[in-house]
Amino acid sequence: MTRLTDEDFLQVIRTTPLVSIDLLLHCGGDVLLGKRSNEPARGFWFVPGGRILKGERLAMAFGRLCEDELGLGLDFSHARLHGVYEHFYETNNFGEEGLTTHYVVLAYVLTLEEKPDIRADSQHRELAWFARDKVGRIAHVHPYTQAYFMHAS
Repeated sequence: MTRLTDEDFLQVIRTTPLVSIDLLLHCGGDVLLGKRSNEPARGFWFVPGGRILKGERLAMAFGRLCEDELGLGLDFSHARLHGVYEHFYETNNFGEEGLTTHYVVLAYVLTLEEKPDIRADSQHRELAWFARDKVGRIAHVHPYTQAYFMHAS
């Protein structure tokens, strides 16, 4: 897997869409959201997730993101593709003026039997469970996350 330098990553953001995975973790009637620490979407509640690295297979990326963002070892074979989405942001994680960010997102649903112990990472100020049927009406939940829950998954 290839991790980019900040300079190379900035060039990628300038010229191409990023491919990422969003994790829609369900338990009972609740879904897990994190309050974003970084741009884009800083300050909003958002599902956990992140970029797929070059040379990284989907199952590997899924596992890495679950471990890095949640401290959980979750199995990709139990996940179900919810859909493919496009996210467009007027900001970027480097704070460079006028540089937008474009993601092509693979959203995966994973239903858990019980709520695990989770830990926040550098991407999130906190993590919390929200009632799935209310996510679409909570003001500080990002509209892209609200869209995942507009219809039952």
